[in-house]
Amino acid sequence: MTRPTTPPPASPAPSGPAPLSGLRVLDLATLFAGPLAATLLGDFGADVIKVEHPSKPDPSRGHGPAKDGVGLWWKLLGRNKRTITLDLSAPRGRDTLLRLARDADVVVENFRPGTLERWGLGWEALSAVSPRLVLARVTGFGQTGPYARRPGFGTLAEAMSGFAAVTGEPDAPPTLPPFGLADSIAALATAYAVMTALAARDRTGGGQVVDMAIIEPILTVLGPQPLWYDQLGHVQPRTGNRSQNNAPRNTYRTADGTWVAVSTSAQSVAERVMRLVGRPELTGEPWFATGAGRAAHADVLDEAVGTWIARRGRSEVLDAFEKAEAAVAPVQDVRDVMEDPQYRALGTITTVDDPELGQLRMQNVLFRLSATPGAIRWAGRPHGADTEAVLREAGLDGDEIAALRREGVV
Repeated sequence: MTRPTTPPPASPAPSGPAPLSGLRVLDLATLFAGPLAATLLGDFGADVIKVEHPSKPDPSRGHGPAKDGVGLWWKLLGRNKRTITLDLSAPRGRDTLLRLARDADVVVENFRPGTLERWGLGWEALSAVSPRLVLARVTGFGQTGPYARRPGFGTLAEAMSGFAAVTGEPDAPPTLPPFGLADSIAALATAYAVMTALAARDRTGGGQVVDMAIIEPILTVLGPQPLWYDQLGHVQPRTGNRSQNNAPRNTYRTADGTWVAVSTSAQSVAERVMRLVGRPELTGEPWFATGAGRAAHADVLDEAVGTWIARRGRSEVLDAFEKAEAAVAPVQDVRDVMEDPQYRALGTITTVDDPELGQLRMQNVLFRLSATPGAIRWAGRPHGADTEAVLREAGLDGDEIAALRREGVV
């Protein structure tokens, strides 16, 4: 276990209290939805205490590229969290967690259903020491049902929800995203659910359990597919970059070998695009008057737009679309994102000072509040860096902490 280090100084922060200042969150979760939900709360001032096993840290510390042996994903996922170690399966670890829970507002966990109960840390035990506690349980399939005890990851949710079935080219295999899409959507939903439960607590005085199944939020963001199927028997097919609801809508290659994306969800924008590319006569076709009609003639519209774009460099295309008030965006990789003037204006990428790696650039907090903004106070801390400080806050003295160390509980 890494020994405690001096907490890093806060990066530039709001002058007044953050909106979630005073809220304490125990993050018991790993990989990735639960921890990211806790990160979102920490970004706006919650005191998030990350609890990791003494010898088996959160696997995100070892996911993806590392610098000087330090995992970079953890620097993002672990930001604004104090880190402690605690073996929850040990009796004294259980007792220590319950002492921490007395002063906590939220516990986030993602163990398989029944695991916390086996350790004596289920809802009954936690709510007994803190009746106002909100327990967020984030699992692949939820707490009930035939799949509840199966291992659950975001990839399975992306497959089960219908996302993969509609993603990719029509004649190609279903496509999974190359990042944690379902986990990230579930994290956003969990943070919202926690705040909803806390708002209810303000009225009732009592806490409750949040049961978040990763397979559900991604289904919500897929739109009205269940409604279409229920009412019309319609099953959405894979259409590549095209849409069944409007056209032209695709990515197009420019003369200098880059790509741009065009969207025409609004009828007026579709008309502007066709005038821009020199095909105004198409706007007079009867089928052009509706998004579905345009989608049915996507080959014609793609040929018109694609041919025009293919003869011009990306800068010329973007400038022409902007002047025509038509919707276009460059297809950017992370190198472009880091230099994009709109992201710069919004402060979307910010710099954080880190004692281990120096200055780090990462995504800023998720949204801007005019009066009580969030802030990144520090990046992910070393394993167990704050164990002693947090345990002393919970009332343990030096002898008790030393005993826990000797027993391997922390």
